[in-house]
Amino acid sequence: MQAYQLWRLGRTAALRLQAGIKTRRASQAVSAAKRRLLTQSYARGPSEPPLFEQTVGEHFANIVGKYGDRNAVISRHQNGRLTYKLLDIKSNILARGLESIGVKKGDRVAVMLGNGLEYATVTYALFKLGAILVPLNPSFNANQVVAALSHLGASHLMISTEANLPRREPRNNIPLLRHIVPNLEGSKIESSLIPSLQHIIVVDNSSGRVDTSSYRCLTPYPSLMSELVADGRPLPHRDLSPHDIVNIQFTSGTTSMPKAACLSHRSILNNGAQIGDRMRLTPEDIVCCPPPLFHCFGCILGYMATATHGSAIVFPSESFNALASLRAVQEEKCTALYGVPTMFIEELNLLRSGEVPHEGFQYLRTGIAAGSSVPAELMKKLHKTLNLTELTICYGMTETSPVSAMTTTDDPIEKRINTVGRLMPHVEAKIVNPADRSQTLPIDTRGELAVSGYLVMKEYWGAPDKTAEVLVADEDGKIWMHTGDEASMSPDGYITITGRIKDLIIRGGENIHPLEIENCLLSNPGVLNVSVVGVPDEKYGEVVAAFVVAREEGENKISPEEVKQWVREKLSHHLVPKYIFYLPSSDSFPKTASGKIQKFKLKEMAIQILKEGDNATVPTA
Repeated sequence: MQAYQLWRLGRTAALRLQAGIKTRRASQAVSAAKRRLLTQSYARGPSEPPLFEQTVGEHFANIVGKYGDRNAVISRHQNGRLTYKLLDIKSNILARGLESIGVKKGDRVAVMLGNGLEYATVTYALFKLGAILVPLNPSFNANQVVAALSHLGASHLMISTEANLPRREPRNNIPLLRHIVPNLEGSKIESSLIPSLQHIIVVDNSSGRVDTSSYRCLTPYPSLMSELVADGRPLPHRDLSPHDIVNIQFTSGTTSMPKAACLSHRSILNNGAQIGDRMRLTPEDIVCCPPPLFHCFGCILGYMATATHGSAIVFPSESFNALASLRAVQEEKCTALYGVPTMFIEELNLLRSGEVPHEGFQYLRTGIAAGSSVPAELMKKLHKTLNLTELTICYGMTETSPVSAMTTTDDPIEKRINTVGRLMPHVEAKIVNPADRSQTLPIDTRGELAVSGYLVMKEYWGAPDKTAEVLVADEDGKIWMHTGDEASMSPDGYITITGRIKDLIIRGGENIHPLEIENCLLSNPGVLNVSVVGVPDEKYGEVVAAFVVAREEGENKISPEEVKQWVREKLSHHLVPKYIFYLPSSDSFPKTASGKIQKFKLKEMAIQILKEGDNATVPTA
């Protein structure tokens, strides 16, 4: 009996000891978790996986070796497909063709094409040569093209015979070219507007509508792929560095003046790879990419992310077409879909109206919504209607190659709806006081987001003053890109973008965030789309104005008072729009090339309308 009692006492002591150990471990785990929680709005992304220290061409060669027989590019409007092996061969041929007309390392080569096989091929041809890809928006007019090429001292321009733009008839580009080179019939390029220009390569996408045969100074694209230069073998070794500038992107900008951001092999290669990692892309994935290749969204989030994972990218059309995009998803059995909010809204409207059947989206699982703040109501509709249950949100800017924060496919739903996720690997960020950039703010405090790391651009080309405004060294000499975006950071490192600092509405000293009101109004069944801006007011300094696209017309159209009452009930009185302006459709919003709504133009429109005494209707933009 005594032995039993001793055994029992010993067992009790052992159990207490084990319980004590478990309690201490639990306490230590809680303490560790608390230590990981932030108190200041500063965070650092993961240190793994390590960065690729390669050029884009070197990494691409590895992908071709692994996935050569798999589809790399599917261009639906051209009925064309390129495997990774064929893309490698064709880009080698084109690289030699470009080299034969003088393209060399460091040359700025402007490419003004829609999404298609030629764009996909020239991208790798230029990267392999070490020349610098300069994407231009096909909607640019002659003056914009001259300004861009002159600023960069571009040596070559690749352009299509027609510009195919969303919801417009094709535009003949010959008048634009004649503005640059008055004597197109001459034997060589002579341009007083762009003295650096040596050659213009023309891609004929006009189906016979544009005849260029008499323009002797133009170089037809097929001639660079002809048997005379048709050598698909790997190019001889070139002295290229991962740190070389390889891509100059003009900022699409919600402000009026674009700038030329200089990005390197290292920055765009690693950013593309990390984006694909967060989406969990595999060689089995088929990614539908309506956003344009001339923008970072199409070029890096799309083309670079897929190419670093052996996935296929699908171009539904040269420029965004909602119907073509949905059909591409259905017929190619796409597993991912990309878009900015305005694109997704248009696609959802086609489904809602019955113009596109709801069948054929069962293969979708992921994608990216980016380009501007994504309203929570829109995210919920995409999850429910398009099966995009693993849809990711990206945040970034052209100057950061572009993505600095992103959600994951398994983040909690509230994080994927209400935040832009956490930092990408090897990226640092902080929220600073806009009035004193040396002051890092406490967590959950709104301020200006600043980003540092491998992804930050080298400079704005030829604009040292503008570069110095945004690239600022801290007291330790570390360079930070000041984004101009207002954001906050949670204790667990999730970042919430609350708008552009310049978009803040300051009503009687109170800061009003347009996104909060936009989210509220998008939840109203009578509102199809909305954008909110501030307009001058004598009493309050600024007041709220809402540009609304109503779901119904006529008697069923949501009234201004109904709009105001909805905000009054859901939010608070000071957030109620003083002015309601109706737009006939989402197409009427002034947008950047990437689909962002240009709020500064809406503000100008509002001021003009109020000056004319009409606060009920807005002319089609």
